[in-house]
Amino acid sequence: MILGRRSEISTLADLLGGAVAGDGGALVLRGEAGIGKSTLLSHAADLAGAGGLRVLGTAGVQAEVHIPYAGLHRLLRAVPDLAGTAVTILGSPDTLPFRAAAALLDVVNAHDTPVLITVEDLQWLDEASWETLAFAARRLGADRAAMVLTARDGRDVSRRLASAGLPEVRLEPLDASDAAELLRRVAPDLAPSVADQVLEAAQGNPLGVVELGEAAARSGPSVLLPNRVPLSERLERTFSGLVAELPPVTRSLLLVMALDDGDDLDEIVRACRLVEPRTVRHEDIDPAVATRLVQMDDRLRVRFRHPLLRSALSQSVTLMQRRRVHAALAEILANHPERGLWHRAAAANGPDEELARELTETAFQAGRRQVAGIAMTAFEQAARLSEDPAARGSRLLAAVDMASEQGDDVANSRLLGEIRPHELAPADRAAYEFLLEMLHGNRWSGSDRLTTLAAAIEAQVAAGDTGRAANLLDMIALRTYFAEPDPAVVARLVAAVDQAMTVSDDPLLPAQLALIAPISRGADCRRRLRELLVSAGTDPYTTYQLGLGAGTTGDLPMASEFNAAAVVGLRAQGRLGVLYRAQIIQASHAIYLGDVRTALPVLPEGEAFAVRGGHRNWVPTAWTVAGAAAALSGDLAEAERRAAATEAVLLPLGRNPLLAGVRQIRGLAALAAGRPAEAFAELRRVFDPADDSCHLGTGLFLVGHLAEAAAGCGATTGLRRIVEELVPIAEESGHPALLAGLGYAHAVLADSAEAWEKAVGEDLTGWAFEQARRQHAYGTWLRRRRRPADSRPFLRAAAATFDALGATAWADRSRAELRASGESLRKPSDATTGLTPQETQIARLAAEGLSNQEIGERLFLSPRTVSTHLSRIYPKLGIRSRAELARALRNT
Repeated sequence: MILGRRSEISTLADLLGGAVAGDGGALVLRGEAGIGKSTLLSHAADLAGAGGLRVLGTAGVQAEVHIPYAGLHRLLRAVPDLAGTAVTILGSPDTLPFRAAAALLDVVNAHDTPVLITVEDLQWLDEASWETLAFAARRLGADRAAMVLTARDGRDVSRRLASAGLPEVRLEPLDASDAAELLRRVAPDLAPSVADQVLEAAQGNPLGVVELGEAAARSGPSVLLPNRVPLSERLERTFSGLVAELPPVTRSLLLVMALDDGDDLDEIVRACRLVEPRTVRHEDIDPAVATRLVQMDDRLRVRFRHPLLRSALSQSVTLMQRRRVHAALAEILANHPERGLWHRAAAANGPDEELARELTETAFQAGRRQVAGIAMTAFEQAARLSEDPAARGSRLLAAVDMASEQGDDVANSRLLGEIRPHELAPADRAAYEFLLEMLHGNRWSGSDRLTTLAAAIEAQVAAGDTGRAANLLDMIALRTYFAEPDPAVVARLVAAVDQAMTVSDDPLLPAQLALIAPISRGADCRRRLRELLVSAGTDPYTTYQLGLGAGTTGDLPMASEFNAAAVVGLRAQGRLGVLYRAQIIQASHAIYLGDVRTALPVLPEGEAFAVRGGHRNWVPTAWTVAGAAAALSGDLAEAERRAAATEAVLLPLGRNPLLAGVRQIRGLAALAAGRPAEAFAELRRVFDPADDSCHLGTGLFLVGHLAEAAAGCGATTGLRRIVEELVPIAEESGHPALLAGLGYAHAVLADSAEAWEKAVGEDLTGWAFEQARRQHAYGTWLRRRRRPADSRPFLRAAAATFDALGATAWADRSRAELRASGESLRKPSDATTGLTPQETQIARLAAEGLSNQEIGERLFLSPRTVSTHLSRIYPKLGIRSRAELARALRNT
């Protein structure tokens, strides 16, 4: 019987009941060491078994934290009928976590029996297993499955859980009465005064009550002193005392077991024979089993009863003793090079460049598998073993990059602090200073650091190292676009890129050039990018960068083609660290085009990834896109909520180009609400060099909205001044988005039949919103000049286009004008109303003819989950089968 924990037990029962009913989920039990997480996890497993659920379990092992998929192996190999699945999922060292997660979900859904997955000590799960299990846990909502995980408190755990977004239950200490009852059960004969000392020392920690109570009963109250020692250290001393009573050979076996990354007794015995002068036999483990320090199954798999035993054993010996054990394990694991490598690194007595190179290669492999945590640790270990100071710094910078991918600012700061700037190669030093500012800078510094980086890139190109130059450019290109640096800095960067392109055909180079110089080199970049679009031979990451380049030079239709291909390709590769950025950019470009229906299905997933990863620049970017989408669709309350949240994050930074997105949201919301003067006041700030929201690159996409606001409030003088400043930029750059906006602005300023006829007669293929805006404006102009019959075709076309794009507020305004002309046009029904963003994605993919398996691969879901979602979608759409989906969605 578990004392206390009534609400926690009820929560677990509800979770299991949901799993049985097909409404699965996950739960993290979190708290300090010994607080009772394992007991509750065991109780959940017992409840599940009694309720007919299949129970699969694994646990993180501190010594295995660097071994990819060690935890997932343990989960699957414990069940004989899943052995083949383990090989399928984990047979390749390059398996990506999201693919392993999809295969695991298939296992969960393979039978009608509901499943409980238990995961103990997630803080010691290897990164690949953690990413896989967390990914799967977030997708159990429509499955007959539950997952319960336990986690000890700590900074790394907080980072992991923050990025995972899983529900948590925090376990608090037992209250006084439950703690006293627990002590009475384990040590009934303690004197009251000693019992009081135990309870005071344990502070409601169940493990503390049990272990300290038993120790006091065995050895007297002296074990409770000194009373200022933290409970975890006191428990470690208790465990150390228990280990000290064992035979020497058993203690040696336990030390090897503590440092091993496996749980095979045969392996532990063989390694122990290399460090222990006495004869070592398998039965020497028996005293540890008899004292309940170790558990062993019939397959000779061993595990410690409590994780604190590992740290107690490790701390009880010298560094040299630990290194000897690691060396023995490395020798035993000669046929397992990846596992052996970590033990060789731990056994190293000093710098070893060959070992450092092996760890560096392991790090690159882990990075390609999207296992950033393992890659970071491998780079850090490689740096520790580096003989060359410059190589050491380069490897630490690579570790920083991996920490950034995880959103781990604490590790970022620590690693940057270990770098010795004077030892770095010039290019690495420039990157180091840039990263230092990105991490610690509390204000937007604009182009200050770009001058130094420009020099470093020039040096790399001059030395013929275009690969390193491209990497540095990749780091700074987007920053350069937003910083809008001095022309001299831009000229140096452009010259370096031009020089690189004379000796390299790397497709990243024209994309980077487009971001660095979208005005002066925009036309040339668009030509190069169009050639690459036609050839369609780039990898998904490069395609994403090409989309960025096409977008910043103003060709949003071309950018949209790159974006769509990049999102599909990155999803197929499982490159989640880039996918969310590609999704946010895809949505951003769609919103510039006024296309809410394209933006909304992809944005929530991208925003969720950015928020979970704590990416400080991408989160407000996602918020500004979501706010603009809300404004276009007429949800003014949501638009203002997003604007306020973004502004609260950005204002403390002072001048910041992302504030232009706040002006965009509020300007569009004011237009949607019929407040053109307010809209003009907001949008003109983006063009004002004295305003902290100024960013010309963003403003080039907002000229049409600015002109619409000016037309509505009569602010044509202010509009004319801005247009005059933009015309030379349009002539130099040929920026398509700017040209589209200026075409409308010129018509607003001229306000004549000839000007409007010219505006609506221009070829605006790919710019449907801008075309509809002109049609609406001309139709309104005609109606107000008593030509209602002539106005109606333009107003009908405008309303239809705005409806198709999801720009509801604009469509409503066109219908209002049409009614004023004497004709009514009903608002079309939206079949997707009431669907969640994910249901909308699934419905559209199914309507395109994709199978459940194909949809699952696109959205990282199991086919059964897709089927469950479709069964919920059909009633919402008023249909009964997949065959009716296309017809139901035809108008949306």
